[in-house]
Amino acid sequence: MLNYTGIQHFSFITSAVKNYNSFSELKSDLAAGTISCVQLTQHYLKRIEEHKNLNAFLETFDASALAKAAEVDAKIKAGTAGKLAGMVIALKDNICYKDHKVSASSKILGGFVSPYSSTVTERLLAEDAIIIGRTNCDEFAMGSSNENSALGNVLNPLDTKRVPGGSSGGSAAAVAAHLCLAALGTDTGGSIRQPASFCGVVGLKPTYGRVSRWGIIAYASSFDQVGPLTHNVEDCALIMEVIAGTDEFDSTASSKPVAAYSQELKVNGKKRIAYLKDCMESPGLDPEIRNRMNAIIEQLRKDGHTVEPAEFPYLDYLVPAYYILTTAEASSNLARYDGIRYGYRSPNATDLESTYKKSRSEGFGPEVKRRIMLGTFVLSAGYYDAYYSKGQKVRQLLRSKTEEILQNFDYILTPSTPGTAFEFGANSADPIKMYLEDIFTVQANLTGIPAISVPVGKASNGLPIGAQVMGRNFDESGVMGFADYINKIG
Repeated sequence: MLNYTGIQHFSFITSAVKNYNSFSELKSDLAAGTISCVQLTQHYLKRIEEHKNLNAFLETFDASALAKAAEVDAKIKAGTAGKLAGMVIALKDNICYKDHKVSASSKILGGFVSPYSSTVTERLLAEDAIIIGRTNCDEFAMGSSNENSALGNVLNPLDTKRVPGGSSGGSAAAVAAHLCLAALGTDTGGSIRQPASFCGVVGLKPTYGRVSRWGIIAYASSFDQVGPLTHNVEDCALIMEVIAGTDEFDSTASSKPVAAYSQELKVNGKKRIAYLKDCMESPGLDPEIRNRMNAIIEQLRKDGHTVEPAEFPYLDYLVPAYYILTTAEASSNLARYDGIRYGYRSPNATDLESTYKKSRSEGFGPEVKRRIMLGTFVLSAGYYDAYYSKGQKVRQLLRSKTEEILQNFDYILTPSTPGTAFEFGANSADPIKMYLEDIFTVQANLTGIPAISVPVGKASNGLPIGAQVMGRNFDESGVMGFADYINKIG
């Protein structure tokens, strides 16, 4: 195997490499021999260096990526290449890759090298994807703007004065800026779909349990899901074919068969679509987004689909229930970061108690500490029944109402976000205002159903508008197929 060490090998590129918008286009060029995987990987590494001001990547894996690229080139020549041969993919910095650093963009995990790979990482590599590096994110995936990373803000490549969304902002920005062909993110309350919407790319949150969480640094275990960010729905579906499925290391991973998603993107027959009246009439929804969604609804009706309003009177309960439950789980999950076993340990500590206190106080950022304290409060004696227990009851109510809607309709259509990408600092001083950025996305996480955001046009400020499609549990094929249809209307 060739031993590449990184950027000095960019001189090997003999001609300019175009920016690919689909894996099918890339596969065609690889098959024709007009480009090699090594050249493509060098091209992306060069672009990452040229666009380092975006701060989308925390680190590139030059040596392992180029070595894998050389291996895949040999497999393509031998006719033994995997399903994703040549697809250059980035990993969000909470997805483990053996012998590579992972930090959840937090000081408390600075310098930590993962001793094993996540299941999704292993499955990507087994199908000959090339993993190029780890992308910046909100610390421990807690945020909607990527302003909470201990390693600096990620800039939106479409307008660097604006946020890319969060928490998978680095992954979305990397795809939008053509720093890789695709990326993986995690979605706890919208952390794939919201940045996908802000950056004008496709982002899928699968059904809870469709993709293994083994090797993912946890935020809220009953909410977290791994999913792809891509330029188009077809690439998203192809990645899902690879990463989905049962896993002996994750008891929450479903054993349901994995469909050939990329072959099932056609919309067969006329569909029944519900749009949530409460979302469309929300006073916080940007009028331009409302108008764009109404135009899509009218087009769907012209195409013969049934589109009707559905009552969802619990919109105001979504965000409070989400933050009560997720912060409770976070306070438990993050207890392991104590300054003793791995990661950051305060140099100011003098004994065991001060090691715990100072390491956690200095190692965690403000937003993570806020959520840990809120979660500890709602789980504490005297408040458990008033908050956490009630939050679980509300979650069940939301699940029942959502399932009731999906018994009568094939899909639920909403905007992905209440507005387009906002400027840095616009919501930072008011946590509640920031939390409300998740108002349309958290429903899918609270109820476990699949949801996808696809770009459907641009606002007058030139920034993308995203539409969200939600569907029944494990109907990723239908959700992605209909989203692809919506995307082409847009």
